[in-house]
Amino acid sequence: MPVRPADHHLTEIEAALARGEAALSPLVASWSRSAHLHGLDPARVRRPERMMAAELAAAREKMAPLIHAAGPNLDRLFQAVGSVGCCILLADANGVPLERRGAPADDPVFANWGLWTGTVWTEAEQGTNGIGTCLVEGQVVTIHRNQHFLAHNTILSCMTAPVFDPQGNLAGVLDVSSARSDLTKGFMTLVVQAVTETAQKIEAQAFQDAFPKARMVLVPGNERHLGGLLAVDDDDLVVGATRAARLHLGLSGDLQNQPRPASDVLGHRGAETLEDAERSLLARALARAGGNVSAAARGLGISRATLHRKLGPRSK
Repeated sequence: MPVRPADHHLTEIEAALARGEAALSPLVASWSRSAHLHGLDPARVRRPERMMAAELAAAREKMAPLIHAAGPNLDRLFQAVGSVGCCILLADANGVPLERRGAPADDPVFANWGLWTGTVWTEAEQGTNGIGTCLVEGQVVTIHRNQHFLAHNTILSCMTAPVFDPQGNLAGVLDVSSARSDLTKGFMTLVVQAVTETAQKIEAQAFQDAFPKARMVLVPGNERHLGGLLAVDDDDLVVGATRAARLHLGLSGDLQNQPRPASDVLGHRGAETLEDAERSLLARALARAGGNVSAAARGLGISRATLHRKLGPRSK
């Protein structure tokens, strides 16, 4: 009798767990959580649970700022991948997709597999999968076909990136899923890159929306990640930082209630005395006046002579 795909999948998972590979492989670690922590059976067909309409509406309201920031970015991502049989899901921190993009011709297929708003895609419910495993790992993951824990889900390929809120906390995940069997490694790599960049753009937009009156300061990134952002107020205090900026600069805590001087955060020498602060104020006024001393003095409400004197050589 030929071996059924589901039987082969079960054998592969059991063998990996028996070899104790969970400490060496994030994928096997997820399989281990699925089997031992959540008590799931790989052979069991487990359709994702669906939220009631009222629950979905409440979840969407709670995540409204991030959904608003995501909208145009999801549209652009869908333009890139929607025509090749992919759907896009933005899920919250509970593993529930709250926003979706998909081609009408593909919708019945994705709806049948539960790739729809209001479904629950945690590891506890569906075992190893893009959304649930990304939430546990807090980093970009790709779960390709038989890497899923449940044999029922091995038709899917999921490329997922975490999305962090303006306080640097994990707020949800962005997922691109496909049921196509002919996805190449190269194409999936491109999709992963697009998903990662889109997740970072959503974070950046949500951050700017959260601090509309602040000055945005870019913190350099690296070849894999966009730079982080700092929100700096009129007193030159850092009142917010994206997760990337927090990691790069070693920031933590509630910056809105406990702001940090921008000069300290960025490692630049700032105004340390009242004299320094005054000279900085005068220099900015002069710059705004295009170097016109008389105009700068009028703007500050002081005489031209006073401005000259205060801008003179710094006392020793």
